[in-house]
Amino acid sequence: MKDVINNIAFYYKKNDLKYLSDAKKSVDAAFKTRADSLDLGKNVYKAVVYSSIVYIDSLNKLKQPDTLFLQTTKLVNRIIHNHKAYKFDPEINYIKGCIANVYLRRAFDGYRHNNYRSAINDFKLAKNYVPAFREIDGYLGNIYYKLGSYTTAVTYYDTLLHTRKPRLEYIQSAANTYKILGDTARALQIIKDGREDYPRDRYLQTEEANIYNNRKDYGKLRPLVDELLAQEPNDAELIFMAANCYDHLNDFDKAASLYQNAIELSSTDFTPVFNLGLLYLRKATTVKKHEDYWADINQSKSWLEKASEISPNNQACLKALQMLYLQTGNDSQLNKVNIKLKQLTNY
Repeated sequence: MKDVINNIAFYYKKNDLKYLSDAKKSVDAAFKTRADSLDLGKNVYKAVVYSSIVYIDSLNKLKQPDTLFLQTTKLVNRIIHNHKAYKFDPEINYIKGCIANVYLRRAFDGYRHNNYRSAINDFKLAKNYVPAFREIDGYLGNIYYKLGSYTTAVTYYDTLLHTRKPRLEYIQSAANTYKILGDTARALQIIKDGREDYPRDRYLQTEEANIYNNRKDYGKLRPLVDELLAQEPNDAELIFMAANCYDHLNDFDKAASLYQNAIELSSTDFTPVFNLGLLYLRKATTVKKHEDYWADINQSKSWLEKASEISPNNQACLKALQMLYLQTGNDSQLNKVNIKLKQLTNY
């Protein structure tokens, strides 16, 4: 086996396939009798050479038969199940790595050509040889996600989450998939755990904020929107979320300021204009001084009328104006709003 070892060493030193070809010739010549065929050591070195060729010579420049890979995997599987295989652990680990890489190469080729079922099969075969290579679980999770098999996808993502400091993309993918499945509690827990490792990641912060916002849990949302605003002070959607949060927490001044920021960034967006009008209308009912009441009423009138200009047929806005004009005794405007609402409801 000395010639075999030397030729493999020369290949890695000079990167010339000729040495792999010579190694194969040497190892094949070593098998002359039945005893040779049963010799574990010789079979291990044969597997080293064959697995090196099928992995390294991906373009088959050595003109090996198409059956070589199947022949190699059969040989390797027989070696692995030999009760004395532990004596060749370094060599067998090398062999497994080569075989796994061939399956991975095939899997990625299938993935690129949208042949997902074939890719799944090859990824799983690769995993049999290198079970500690966790990235394969990520690849499988991504494929099952693409296929819409979300329940299967999360089983692979969950495996990755149990590793020490999982990669950020796995945390994001797992949380997103659980949200699709409707399990926001699990998604939230994954995000919170992920933020312990990646506390400043904007995606995780935003996803956690979105969950609290959808749950209307504004107390938990508030510190998150403050963090996010410090990073992205000109994000219109984020500013509106923050304004809505402070609005529901009855922090009128903070909410009004944020609504105005959102309007400055997108003056034709109906919702922040409408919400600001409603905010001043609500605020007017909480003040004690007469002049403060009218100041808030006038602000409400200004913003609600602007909102109505943006979306003239919005019934919620018209009803808010109806309430405002009733409170202020503006019969002329009230009559116009009533006619408009009647037209819309009878349409």
